[in-house]
Amino acid sequence: MPACPAGAGRPDFAGKKVLHMKKIINAPEAYTDDMLRGIYAAHSQVKYAADDLRCYCVAEKKPGKVAIITGGGTGHLPLFLGYVGEGLLDGCGVGSVFQSPSAEQIYNISKEVEAGAGILYLYGNYTGDIMNFDMAAEMCDMDDIPTKSIVGADDVISNADPATRRGVAGIFFMYKCAGARAAQMGTLDEVLAAAQLAKDNTRTVGFALTPCVIPEVGHPNFTLAEGEMAMGMGIHGEPGVWSGPIKTADELAKESVDTILKDMPVASGEEVCVLINGLGATSIEELYILSGSVRKLLDEKGIKTYRTFVGEYATSMEMAGASISLCKVANDEMKRWIDMPVHTPFYTQV
Repeated sequence: MPACPAGAGRPDFAGKKVLHMKKIINAPEAYTDDMLRGIYAAHSQVKYAADDLRCYCVAEKKPGKVAIITGGGTGHLPLFLGYVGEGLLDGCGVGSVFQSPSAEQIYNISKEVEAGAGILYLYGNYTGDIMNFDMAAEMCDMDDIPTKSIVGADDVISNADPATRRGVAGIFFMYKCAGARAAQMGTLDEVLAAAQLAKDNTRTVGFALTPCVIPEVGHPNFTLAEGEMAMGMGIHGEPGVWSGPIKTADELAKESVDTILKDMPVASGEEVCVLINGLGATSIEELYILSGSVRKLLDEKGIKTYRTFVGEYATSMEMAGASISLCKVANDEMKRWIDMPVHTPFYTQV
């Protein structure tokens, strides 16, 4: 392929023009399905149902266990499908980039992974997902398969009303608690209660330094000037609360932790789990710098850190940035759930 002049587009795979995009792909429209083919080829512990690559399921289900199903758009790995596996979830509806899976896909996954104890639908608080999971629940009801639903809504900055907040990286703690309770062979109501406990005690603040590029669009989904960042930016590029000069790790930690603690007070002597999450293009070194800043703040406030998770847990393709989640440890049972070993193709905890 001949070189393109600086700033120009390049011919793409279907004769169109792709701008500002450097990705290792075959064709933009095949991005999600090609990714899924690669995952299935590499990992025998997962499979797909109903002859549909996007009906992502555990390869083997455990009779009598509550099944947990999540779903969402491509572009956030390891969220959502990355948490399907031992000790966590049983299935995931996979949408195109930043798009919801269909109700039919969720229903087909439900039929595949249901093991006699009902299904918990656990997913992010986004309109398309809510509509399609609700429709799938209605279809399951006609088949006498009991379902319960709960949404992650941990993004403090996204809305003053907790019921309408976005679900972001903090959903990890809901996955951990619900998955552990299901592995303990809890009832559907008990698994739902575990997810609710994590939801009630988890808050997240995120910030972006660069945008990402959706393959089928071919250009950044928002713009930031050189040296500029956005506080409160969503994982799909939803607007934040301010854009301005990039702050230090200490400054970002303080603003984020103060925002979280204003919404969810944590007293001196109480314990929290900390999740420092990278959005896709931020180095692990930077995340640990941020983690150190958060830990120092918590120590100064007398808040005990029970466990810290650092890495990529909910990304936005190649977006640079991070999020900070605090999960207040409600009781010893929650500790056992958070500590339970898990194993998926994307995440292992021992």
